[in-house]
Amino acid sequence: MTLDRIDFEILDALQNDARLANKELAAKVNLAPSSCLTRVRALTEAGILRGHHADVAASALGIGIQALLAIRLVKHSSETCRTLYQYMLGLPETLAVFHVTGVNDLQVHVALRDVAHLRELIVERVATRPQVAHCETSVIYASDRKHRLPCYNDHEPPARAPRAPRKARGLTPARSARARRSSS
Repeated sequence: MTLDRIDFEILDALQNDARLANKELAAKVNLAPSSCLTRVRALTEAGILRGHHADVAASALGIGIQALLAIRLVKHSSETCRTLYQYMLGLPETLAVFHVTGVNDLQVHVALRDVAHLRELIVERVATRPQVAHCETSVIYASDRKHRLPCYNDHEPPARAPRAPRKARGLTPARSARARRSSS
């Protein structure tokens, strides 16, 4: 799916406020509500618009600690990585899994009740996996997250470069006059 300026405006508006009613969204992007709804559905079906999420206070859910687990694989193979990646993603404590470059292979963001819960997760459910050679833990003291992705696609058509004056293109006034007479 090729996105145009209006699609980018829709995505920008929804990243700012995912609760916008279709009528409000249509007004923001200057479209009829039916056309706006059609575009939002197309963006969803294409997998570009992937969901709408609530930002919930972690403490309200009993989360007292968050951490990053840096995991090194025993063996570098796509099957080993895929198996551990899917396992980590399936844990209820996991918020995000990143397959990364460097000494470690995976970075896993986890949310837990307390330090005892963190210890249990690492010692009993991560370090014991046959794919894991090493696991380092970094406790997160504080974090903030942006919910808006930066847009690097050029969604405005490029401006046409202005034409160079005749002299700059190698035409002297005399040659320019001759060219005009010969084209008449």
